[in-house]
Amino acid sequence: MANQANSERALAIKGMTCASCANRVEKALLKVSGVLSAEVNLALETAQVAAVDNVTIKQLIDAVVAAGYQAQSLNAEQDRVEHLASVVQQHQWWPSALAAMFSLPLVIAMITQWLGWQGQIPGWVQWLLSTPVQFWLGWRFYQAGWHALKARAGNMDLLVAIGTSAAYGLSVYLLFIPSHSGAVHHLYFESSTIVITLVLFGKWLESRAKSQTTQAIRALNTLRPEFATVVVDGQTQQVSIAMVKVGDIVLVRPGERIAVDGNVQQGDSQVDESLITGESLPVAKKVGDKVTGGAMNGEGALYVETTAVGAETVLARIVRLVESAQAKKAPIQRLVDKVSAVFVPIVMVIALLTLLVWGLYNGNWEAAIINAVTVLVIACPCALGLATPTAIMVGTGVAAQHGILIKDAEALELAHAIKTVAFDKTGTLTEGHPKLLAMHSTAKGEDAQDNDQLLILAASLQAGSEHPLAKAVTNAANAKGLSLQLAHGLQALAGKGLLGEVNGQKLYIGSSRLMNDLKVNLSKFKDDALLLEKAGHSVSWIAQARTLDNFAPKLLGFFAFGDTIKPTAQKAIANLSRADINTVLISGDNQGSAANVASQLGISQYYAQVLPDEKADIVLKLKQNGLVAMVGDGLNDAPALAAADVGVAMSSGTDVAMHTSGITLMRGDPALIAQAIDISKRTYQKIRQNLFWAFIYNVVGIPLAAMGILSPVLAGAAMALSSVSVISNALLLKFWRPS
Repeated sequence: MANQANSERALAIKGMTCASCANRVEKALLKVSGVLSAEVNLALETAQVAAVDNVTIKQLIDAVVAAGYQAQSLNAEQDRVEHLASVVQQHQWWPSALAAMFSLPLVIAMITQWLGWQGQIPGWVQWLLSTPVQFWLGWRFYQAGWHALKARAGNMDLLVAIGTSAAYGLSVYLLFIPSHSGAVHHLYFESSTIVITLVLFGKWLESRAKSQTTQAIRALNTLRPEFATVVVDGQTQQVSIAMVKVGDIVLVRPGERIAVDGNVQQGDSQVDESLITGESLPVAKKVGDKVTGGAMNGEGALYVETTAVGAETVLARIVRLVESAQAKKAPIQRLVDKVSAVFVPIVMVIALLTLLVWGLYNGNWEAAIINAVTVLVIACPCALGLATPTAIMVGTGVAAQHGILIKDAEALELAHAIKTVAFDKTGTLTEGHPKLLAMHSTAKGEDAQDNDQLLILAASLQAGSEHPLAKAVTNAANAKGLSLQLAHGLQALAGKGLLGEVNGQKLYIGSSRLMNDLKVNLSKFKDDALLLEKAGHSVSWIAQARTLDNFAPKLLGFFAFGDTIKPTAQKAIANLSRADINTVLISGDNQGSAANVASQLGISQYYAQVLPDEKADIVLKLKQNGLVAMVGDGLNDAPALAAADVGVAMSSGTDVAMHTSGITLMRGDPALIAQAIDISKRTYQKIRQNLFWAFIYNVVGIPLAAMGILSPVLAGAAMALSSVSVISNALLLKFWRPS
């Protein structure tokens, strides 16, 4: 099994009502052979399952059904959209409204009794009013409670079903059994009826509040146009977005949403990408620029060549990542799960003890039953199950709306405690678009190269490279109109440079470190290069291998590059410093360039000429002083991003960097680092507040109920209020804005 490939499966789970249900589904999935991990989200009603490839969806669904719940696959994109809509709409208003109508006369009678007025409703009328609520509107509690019993477990529905049935059954018994004194017994129909009404009302409020926690995903889903205008043989035709293929030319008229990811082939315009990147200002787009599906086109028409459609678009990937983050569990949730797993059995024991103590000690079995019922009713584990996921859902949603894509709950939880932020230089703190500023070839002689010939060799060797310095060389050669030659035998030298053959010459191009390793004599240009490095420029060398192995390669020349520091970089470092977070620069560039950038930005600690695996080692060393976030954008940053407690990638960087990181910044603005840490702090505060309220309701309420101080009606109100207050508190995160 260890050699088999693993994959993620998503399931929609129906029938869960509290944290105990989520735990039971999780355990059922983990018992399936081949399942590696399972995480169930009560708020989203989903399960994320990692399993070996030979585990089928049917096996997972069967396991959930055996545990007493319903399940269906969510692997299709449309399935996820439909499930999200069903989660929002599933709890309708009419059951609680109808239950309230039946309960209202009982409530009025109860209030008049409290005020000392006599006017009790006849017992048979109370029975007629309460029976539909108990067995029709409250049937869902019996159904879910029965499933829990069959699975030898407990849940909130079982507590409500047992508690209200006890109050209802006691009332029916007292209704038909005359008292010894001849006085009319006090009946408890109002207790069972009002409790069910309050629970139904609480579930409806909870559902409404829950729908707001999914607002971010729903907002992203609405950005997907249903149709696109495709250009075929010079004619335009409107087709379903599902019919658009990679390579198609799509016309985007002014005021329309861009339907696909692609490159602009014709036209120029301003594009609003705010809902995708968080960038408030429209971005100018011209021929050759990339555009993202879901963005709003401005005043000009654009002809876009499609590069990605459907599930492969940036927008679809963002939605999946946000959904995944919201479905995952934060580390703190594991503690909650442990408590929830034993919560319902403990409550049942407390209720039984309450019944026995009141009945045997006082001899008042009527009060004993009511107090036991109150214990069962107030002990709702719903708030416990909702405390963490609702805060994470709102936190990740609002972060995504402002260009901060948090891929997993663990990154969100850990980010609040970060002590050090380590930055890559090129593309992270600088623009990442260096330009060739100077080049020098060796002195003229028998086999010397002039500058143009040197540029042809370097550009030919690096023509297919995505490295920023390689692009600067090829751009310079293209600008001069130089004809490049075919390179052979290309070999990347990790973190150092490139080896290849051009026009029969075996060439090395790369850093001073590479040249020193090859024992190349750099003395001719050493002083010139040092001056350029001190000025903050990057230097790259080119050398030709000798025909005899016992000779070091011969230096052909060097290139100097300049890059611009991002306008917001200095502000980003200052914001982190004000938050008492240490900043470190880790760069593969030369000492002078790294020192120059660090000095301009106010970074006191920097590392230069660092190889990719050495970046990871430095991050591990920094972790000795607290949690570390690593910010990078390149392939060479991936090991360090993985080694950090929280990896942060720029969306302008490589896919590998984004896959390795826990947080992706949808626009390359380093100032978003402080904002990501801030939303993490706010979210973690909400989680702790929610857990406090979830626990305090039970810690205070259960003893009061056991002592007979609370009535079942008050217990039902408190139970409904606990879940609603937890979700409402989480929803306050929606008002977060980047400072």
